[in-house]
Amino acid sequence: MTHKVTVFKPYPFQAGQKIRIDSGPRKGDWQVVSVTDKKVTLRCPVSDVEVQWARFCYVTDEKENQQWPLED
Repeated sequence: MTHKVTVFKPYPFQAGQKIRIDSGPRKGDWQVVSVTDKKVTLRCPVSDVEVQWARFCYVTDEKENQQWPLED
């Protein structure tokens, strides 16, 4: 018997990337500062606050010609 299965993969972050998280507690624009096998360090481009989290994101879309960071 077969089923519809949704497959997720960790995103292969690279230092220097500019990313936007659309929802959840990490919502906002970030720059990738550093990446290890288990952690990713992100910097807010507005406040310069740096945070380190377990690698977590998955790509849903990549868009060209986007304003970054977004202004409220």
